[in-house]
Amino acid sequence: MNFLWRCLLFPLVIVFTSASYAAETASPSCADFVRLVPNLKLHQCTNAGLEDTQARSARKRVLWSKDWAEEDAKLRVIVVGGIHGDEMSSVSLVFHWMGLARNSLADTPLPISWRFIPSLNPDGLLTRPAKRVNANGVDLNRNFPTPNWARDARKYWETRTRKDPRRWPGSKPLSEPESQFLFDQMNSFKPHLIVSVHAPYGVLDFDGPAVPPSRLGRLYLDQVGIFPGSLGNFGGVHKGVPVVTIELPSAVRTPTDAEMRQMWIDLLRWTTERLGPSMASAAAELPK
Repeated sequence: MNFLWRCLLFPLVIVFTSASYAAETASPSCADFVRLVPNLKLHQCTNAGLEDTQARSARKRVLWSKDWAEEDAKLRVIVVGGIHGDEMSSVSLVFHWMGLARNSLADTPLPISWRFIPSLNPDGLLTRPAKRVNANGVDLNRNFPTPNWARDARKYWETRTRKDPRRWPGSKPLSEPESQFLFDQMNSFKPHLIVSVHAPYGVLDFDGPAVPPSRLGRLYLDQVGIFPGSLGNFGGVHKGVPVVTIELPSAVRTPTDAEMRQMWIDLLRWTTERLGPSMASAAAELPK
């Protein structure tokens, strides 16, 4: 290639390379969520009023959240979806529940402060095809600082998963910005309950204190055990914050709108019956 052609083409290479990088690292917008997530309408995303947390994924994408707080709320709940990027239905369920929370704040018997994080792993979601792991190849649900993580996490990965790359726990706990973000949210928001939405096993799991819900909608309780570095192990077992883990039946299809609403109603009922009395007891013990 002669010198003239090099001079003409080099700026184009820079432009195309920059454009490709920008496309790869662009933060998910409502248009992206609607395009990638099943059973999600544009108005459901825009009406959610997502807020920039100022936290970023491994590829510098925005980690969005939204708070809905009832007046005089004493109970705090985090609902998180999309920990695994290829479980798109989990993101959709969180968006649907955001709409239900916004429309039913005055109707719930127990005032609750909600924090919704619809997609903790936007890098995995926006990869084509979508991936369980984040941009660094780490399974975020094995990256939380459970006791003896250094001893157990890698051993479990090697022996129980046979070094499955989809379940790589990372080089150390909280090595990933996404898991660090959720860890920070737990420390600052101080939730009394965490609801973690996954797919596709079609069951309801639970870790931590309190009597678990027996069902949410058509999902029945089937406690599948704990794993080194998992959110249920860290939050529910180690930190003592109840973690309800929802495993939707499909990663690419949501339950019907009516079923998702029933799951929401069942969650509110269980939260009121099981967590409400403990909150009232704790308040009564405070010095007057």
